[in-house]
Amino acid sequence: MQDLMTMIKTLRRPRLLVRAAKLGAQDYDRDRHLQRTLGYGSLPGTGTALVRLMEMEKEVNAQRLAEDATYSLVRHLDLLIALLGEAQLFQASRAPLSP
Repeated sequence: MQDLMTMIKTLRRPRLLVRAAKLGAQDYDRDRHLQRTLGYGSLPGTGTALVRLMEMEKEVNAQRLAEDATYSLVRHLDLLIALLGEAQLFQASRAPLSP
């Protein structure tokens, strides 16, 4: 099984959607964005949040590909912003400490 960061890096989405998500991720606020995306309550750890976000984004992307009338571009963008923001936090938490 691939690790989380490899799975995120191998996602293939429309270029414009990814660019918008990267811009949105620059202002990512975990408390505000993640609660809106996952639902209010206690926030999961970054690894758990990443797994849930990836599952949710996969479903929304399937709607996009199927040209489903219930597809929401705004929801998809919110999920990608949260996904990228959490990935940045996950990587930062795994970075080795320098002496």
